[in-house]
Amino acid sequence: MAILMALIPPLTWGSVGLICTKMGGSAGQQVLGESLGALILGTFIYLTFVIPRGVIITDRIWIVGILSGLFWAVGTSEQFIAFKKMGVSSALPISTAGQIISNALMAAAVLGEWITVKMWLFGSISIALITIGAILTAARSTLDKHQATKRPATYNQGMIALIISTVGFMLYFVFPNLLVKVGYISNHIHNANNGINYMTAIVTPQAVGQVIGSILIIIFLFHERTIMFQKYTWKNLTTGIDWGIGNLFMFISAANPLIGQAMATTLSQTGVIIGTFGGIYLLHEYKTKDQMVRIVIGSGLVILGSVLISNLKALG
Repeated sequence: MAILMALIPPLTWGSVGLICTKMGGSAGQQVLGESLGALILGTFIYLTFVIPRGVIITDRIWIVGILSGLFWAVGTSEQFIAFKKMGVSSALPISTAGQIISNALMAAAVLGEWITVKMWLFGSISIALITIGAILTAARSTLDKHQATKRPATYNQGMIALIISTVGFMLYFVFPNLLVKVGYISNHIHNANNGINYMTAIVTPQAVGQVIGSILIIIFLFHERTIMFQKYTWKNLTTGIDWGIGNLFMFISAANPLIGQAMATTLSQTGVIIGTFGGIYLLHEYKTKDQMVRIVIGSGLVILGSVLISNLKALG
């Protein structure tokens, strides 16, 4: 059951790029719509789970959640910029590789989840397989003369956006558990009900931080104050609810001792398969024959790496 819950995020997050692209709008409208959708889901969880079960949200949980949400806003806004500059099927695999490396290694090294030589060995192999697979799905064609020309400036801009996005997502992912590691959040609060109480309590403050961060980014970075509440923002509420479901189960899985942060975050990124093939078949992003071969091989490596890291705990 724990593994099944950990596989929900890749299903929902893998479709985020597809949904937001279909919904349309500027990067600012998309990130605000997504954060508002996450707030709707967070409020629903607060009313239906947190309050009925008597889960206490302390001031410190609010601070951790809001800061995590602010980091998410940075990561998501820059990722949406990359989608527009590079295309979903190109940007998503590279973004995935960056998140896998940064999040898994932070969880393994800083949070101390990999405690044996075997876990480090096979964990590193699984990260390498998923990363190589993700990069293969974004590889350029060697047959298409048009694609072989120098990449446009927008591609380089997209790469810069992805670097910033990776840092933002890394901090968003690891922050709630990092604050437990340093003692800001007590183990008693963190471990209650196998971590489910803590992680569900964070979701609502996190969504508040997402909305605050999104509004600040729209005003001061995107300069889209006049269009921030137009129809495309509201259409992207769907994107936010989809993302919020994955977020909830990712953090629950990260708190579960049978899964852990490193495994949960790595599995969550296997949604790259959905995003890549969805970009090709639903958004009609053109790929040559040799690119499709690499995408199929890359997807196989992602699956293989996912299976390996899913069984990492048994190697301890």
